[in-house]
Amino acid sequence: MASAEALAARGQPLWPAQSLTPERLARYYPDSGWRVAWQGDQAVGAYVLLEQDPPFWPDDAPGTARYLHKLAVHPAAQGGGLARRLLAEAVQETRRAGVPYLRLDTASDRAKLRALYENFGFQNVGERQVGAYHVVLYSLNVMDSGL
Repeated sequence: MASAEALAARGQPLWPAQSLTPERLARYYPDSGWRVAWQGDQAVGAYVLLEQDPPFWPDDAPGTARYLHKLAVHPAAQGGGLARRLLAEAVQETRRAGVPYLRLDTASDRAKLRALYENFGFQNVGERQVGAYHVVLYSLNVMDSGL
């Protein structure tokens, strides 16, 4: 929630606050999919890893990919490479599962996020309108990745 609030304070809202309630998050993201990075007793980063993502990747056959959502780093932990470490962990977990691709989407107007993903090695594979969101789709072949 702190990441979303910090973005909103900078005039760059990404996730509406009403979409970040525990009830709403649980509806779309099962507890088993959450990964949290801790620094002592403080959660400093998180993401969700899903086995399917029909709203954004409706044509993918089961077992094609893992799908990353809600990557966030607490404002106090930003700038230290944590986002890249979280992405690397998602790659490793996807590879250990024997799944060839890690996929994600991001808002098309998020230049910094898009640069993060592209510099990490994700390939832009298209765009899609999902409800009110125009997103860019990214895919990374984890079997070919050197991570």
